[in-house]
Amino acid sequence: MPAIGLFGGTFDPIHFAHLRLAEEIADAFDLQQVRLIPTSVPPHRDQPKASPEHRLAMTRLAAAGNSRLAVDAREVGRAGTSYTVDTLTEVRSEEGSTPLCLLMGADAFVALTTWHRWTELFDLAHIIVARRPGFPLEKLASALPGPLHQQYTKRLETQPEAVKAVPAGKVFTHELTALDVSATALRSLILGQASLRYLLPDQVIAYIDEHHLYREPDAS
Repeated sequence: MPAIGLFGGTFDPIHFAHLRLAEEIADAFDLQQVRLIPTSVPPHRDQPKASPEHRLAMTRLAAAGNSRLAVDAREVGRAGTSYTVDTLTEVRSEEGSTPLCLLMGADAFVALTTWHRWTELFDLAHIIVARRPGFPLEKLASALPGPLHQQYTKRLETQPEAVKAVPAGKVFTHELTALDVSATALRSLILGQASLRYLLPDQVIAYIDEHHLYREPDAS
């Protein structure tokens, strides 16, 4: 059965590390599609610098030309805090028994118990944890709080093809190619009027310039 990846984030701005994560995991797990989902009101961090509408527009520009990437605007159009469990519930109702895969970084996974109704996520999707090079499974497991460690141990699956066997419920990991780019560092470069080439798509750079985004320093 074809599987769909779901990758949410503030994308403030979206950059090549985001896109590479989506591309690598789509390849490794043979995902039919990865949907990029810009968050409107993130529950675990300060409000993004750019508006939801600007971040959605940049995400669409970044995904253009890659048939395996799609942009899902549902969180931008939803009032209130953007909870992943609400998004997964909606997508599950739309996609029936299609396997769904929630993509996230290791840092986000370690903090999963702080997410709204976090235990329900396993009923709605698989979770694929993207690990930085040199971040071994043993280190990931040792960083997990007790309740999450129990879920991780019970659900961990090492065979990528198992993504398609059931609609949800497994945890997978994938070691990414090293690509050290962060939105925070990019915003600092923009503030300092430094070049952004080869860090994010040219279309996104042009959009940032056109709309004069990120010209004020981040709050401390």
